[in-house]
Amino acid sequence: MKKQALILSLLVVATSCANSNVASDYEKSMAQAEQGPGGPPSIDEVFKMDTNNDGKLSKTEVSGPLLTDFDKIDSNKDGFITRDEFKNAPKPQGRPEGGKRPPQRN
Repeated sequence: MKKQALILSLLVVATSCANSNVASDYEKSMAQAEQGPGGPPSIDEVFKMDTNNDGKLSKTEVSGPLLTDFDKIDSNKDGFITRDEFKNAPKPQGRPEGGKRPPQRN
């Protein structure tokens, strides 16, 4: 009986994890870039958000930092970000002190 309860509990946890609202590919890539040497996401990674596959990103397709900076990146102000606009976008400002994280406060 305990074994069945354990299996049921694991199934519930696995199901809830599978159904949880996860961050977009862009947000995951940005988090990874902040944590390690992988660098910023590639254009191909960012354009995975192009859900209607029209080759450009609209505000309804993006999230996170890209949505925040959408108007800066959309240089022709047509409401879409193309690959060329993304390539030519102003680069985000790096961290102070050569990209090092600030010291942790205890």
